[in-house]
Amino acid sequence: MYFHGARFSNYEAWLSDPTHIGPSAQVVWPIVGQEILNGDVGGGFRGIQITSGFFQIWRASGITSELQLYCTAIGALVFAALMLFAGWFHYHKAAPKLAWFQDVESMLNHHLAGLLGLGSLSWAGHQGATPFFTLNWSKYADFLTFRGGLDPVTGGLWLTDIAHHHLAIAILFLIAGHMYRTNWGIGHGIKEILEAHKGPFTGQGHKGLYEILTTSWHA
Repeated sequence: MYFHGARFSNYEAWLSDPTHIGPSAQVVWPIVGQEILNGDVGGGFRGIQITSGFFQIWRASGITSELQLYCTAIGALVFAALMLFAGWFHYHKAAPKLAWFQDVESMLNHHLAGLLGLGSLSWAGHQGATPFFTLNWSKYADFLTFRGGLDPVTGGLWLTDIAHHHLAIAILFLIAGHMYRTNWGIGHGIKEILEAHKGPFTGQGHKGLYEILTTSWHA
């Protein structure tokens, strides 16, 4: 979709006036009269207006030009090729041991802190980390707000509110990602948490659940 938006859409025109120009990334070619499906979406562009929300997602992620859409598409293609090679390498040349997949505490740390924490932080980091480390925290005040409601210009949520939300979520998940015991003897263990939890109706129902989740091929 990134390449499709860069090649066929009116993304930059929509960014300039999102209330009067409709988003469109589908232009019907003039074959046996099918071009009649194209409509005037504004800004001198004729196509089919889309309602999928891709333009809003791209704007929220900081993409402001069709060149950046091209770069994102090419980067995604390169990373896809790298992941294909990595999948082949770790399946045929250096397959990990079964115990690697049973280390649930490390997986929790990775998923919570790495994927959810840093992933959410990346959606709120358009100003970069330089103001943070230089203690110039006032730079963040212009895009971390709590206004509520909708932006009257775009009709969507305030991007500054969205950035504030993702920053708060990132902090929670980064802290949660350091809660579980891995190589050192500090933190929580999932096995102890499950076996210590005795509900009024389950009794010892959680005992042995850890072993099932870490050894069963179907878990």
